[in-house]
Amino acid sequence: MNFELSDDQRMMQESFARFLDEQSSSERVRAAAEKDGFDADMWAGLGELGAFCLRIPEEQGGLGLGIMDAVVLMEEVGRTIASGPVAETLISTRLLACLAAEAQAELLEQVMMGGAVATIALHDVAEQPVQWVAGGAVAQAVIAKKGDQVLLVTLPEGERFEANLASTPIAELNLDAADAVVIGEGAEAVKLFDQGIEEWKLLMAAALAGLSRRSVEMAAEYACERVAFDKPIGTYQAISHPLADLITEVDGGKYFTWKAIHDVAKGIEDAGAQISMALYWNADVAARAVTQSLHTFGGYGLATEYDIHLYNLRAKAWPLVWGDINLLLEEAGRRLYAGEVVALPEVGEVGIDFDLGDEARAMAKELDDLFNEILTPELRAKAHYSFDGFDRGVHKKLAEHNFLFPDWREELGGRNVEPYTKSALSAVWEKHGWTSHPVGTSMLVGTMIDKCGTPELKEEVLTKIVSGDAICSLGYSEPGCGSDVFAAKTKATQLEDGSWRIDGAKMWTSGANIADYVIMLTRTDPNVAKHKGLTMFIVPLNTPGIEVHPVFTFQDERTNATFYDGVIVPDTYRLGEVNGGLRVMAAALELEHGGGFMKAQHTLYKDAEEMCREITFAGKPLIERADAQKRLARARMNTYVAEMLGHRCLWVGVTGRESKAYGPMTKMFSSEKFQESARDLLDLTAPYSLSKRHGPAGELNLAYRHAHGTTIYGGTSEVHRSMIAERALGLPRTR
Repeated sequence: MNFELSDDQRMMQESFARFLDEQSSSERVRAAAEKDGFDADMWAGLGELGAFCLRIPEEQGGLGLGIMDAVVLMEEVGRTIASGPVAETLISTRLLACLAAEAQAELLEQVMMGGAVATIALHDVAEQPVQWVAGGAVAQAVIAKKGDQVLLVTLPEGERFEANLASTPIAELNLDAADAVVIGEGAEAVKLFDQGIEEWKLLMAAALAGLSRRSVEMAAEYACERVAFDKPIGTYQAISHPLADLITEVDGGKYFTWKAIHDVAKGIEDAGAQISMALYWNADVAARAVTQSLHTFGGYGLATEYDIHLYNLRAKAWPLVWGDINLLLEEAGRRLYAGEVVALPEVGEVGIDFDLGDEARAMAKELDDLFNEILTPELRAKAHYSFDGFDRGVHKKLAEHNFLFPDWREELGGRNVEPYTKSALSAVWEKHGWTSHPVGTSMLVGTMIDKCGTPELKEEVLTKIVSGDAICSLGYSEPGCGSDVFAAKTKATQLEDGSWRIDGAKMWTSGANIADYVIMLTRTDPNVAKHKGLTMFIVPLNTPGIEVHPVFTFQDERTNATFYDGVIVPDTYRLGEVNGGLRVMAAALELEHGGGFMKAQHTLYKDAEEMCREITFAGKPLIERADAQKRLARARMNTYVAEMLGHRCLWVGVTGRESKAYGPMTKMFSSEKFQESARDLLDLTAPYSLSKRHGPAGELNLAYRHAHGTTIYGGTSEVHRSMIAERALGLPRTR
């Protein structure tokens, strides 16, 4: 797996960033907007840097680089809202070079060097002779398709600029009335042009990702400076949480664009749909990001002396030259479900990669084979995503094959696997629908015992966890405390013989009815700050004085309320120092604040697809309806973005790079989108989705109910938003 640009791409990025920081400063952007929205000096400078040669093949005098190299430029163009049709000119120069390098050598040279502007018409002139063209107000030429011909349209001199939303150099042109020459004809020429349009979508998506990120950063910077009620406004969750959502979606959109390019290069079946999704996603996020960012500035956001309005207007203006972005999602739906064929662009070399590796594949197959061997039809019928799906025989069998905790060292029953392999193994668990809750909680408890436990605790408890003879549950939350775990009131009092008496209650102790041990957060000193007087224990659940009361949820999942009355545990079952529970708890919570629900999202849209093929609407399968295709595409898109956030988190952990709340981003986003998609797809397939009958209807029904819990497990979305705001955006600790 690799999320890192090549050395050459990083050098290119730094070069373009330095140039655009100076030549596309807000002062320069404002000055350009006051005339025709075009900065000729900046344009010439980009030409001198070789920007417009990036995608021209070497044999035609260009640099012969790939789309990922152009994406590097476009992200910087977006970050600095450069004044000119950069994406369109990158496409037009490639088309001009590939179709008419000799016949139009003089024009090509001028455009490559930044002395002239060539742009592209995004729609077929045969169907739309009059259309808006990006850069049309300042361009000398337009590359356009007309039926089975590709034309070079020469624009006459004269004033073409018209006042518009963002003061960009767009213009409405009658391309049928201008002078034109045919530079290509037939299937191959048309294919090359259509590939250019798909490439434009990717380049525009990248530019919008860069624009969005900068707008959110500007808002965060302002929120750290602006004070209200004696505190920076970034302290307030009403300000910080929307920005946390947006920076997560911005990052997801950037890497989803990279995924689309990668999947085109690899020939992945739905790559064409991903291109449409990438532009839709980034355009939609950009529109919301700049709106929220401007709102963060309050009244000052409306003042033209603040730069945020420049980002706001361009976020809408750039993609809307194509038309209504919602049509892109319809286009993705047709490509996924109606067999629409698309000319995929030649992306060139792609260094990014999301492959988990041969070792991961081999071990995943081994686990898959084991599940197929041991999961009888009766066990598969018992399977459930929660603790209710637990079976001790299967658990023991997995332990015997060292598949419970594969990343642990061998003396602890593990296999010393790398995180990529562990991720592949987790996908196998999810493929079979076999619960991982008992494994996940037992892994957390076992890890904390290994790190902080006494020799007795390791001998008496850890060995049982390793062998598959014991599972664990978590005793953090309490009635009335919610996510504020450090407000725990369950009391632990040390007795004269050194043992501890525990009294209190815990809520949401999932699995306590079948578990052997619970990791317990207790208060051992009520006279100090609430986060200082805490101590952690491992408590055997068969100890006298413990009562487990069921709490049933509407998700078909049992959890528990547990009560502790004079429960005695030896001091050897303490984790860490007395009153040192904060350190132990922080380490345990860090293990929880990651992962995501991408597999559940994937299963959700697959079940919905199956239902849409079964349900008839006006005598035809529902999946043939454009609205159904669009909504299924949206759910799939949400899943892909979540997967990219998860991959980024995994890669950063493996490579040792700084994580700016990438785990919380993945968990928060995937759970929120799981819930959003489940709600929408339940509507789409109604009333059949109301049934709990066996099959996709029942699965979709359960997914809707299950999704609500995912935004709460392991810390609510609000907790994770606060973490994202602080770590990813540098905002103050939220309240």
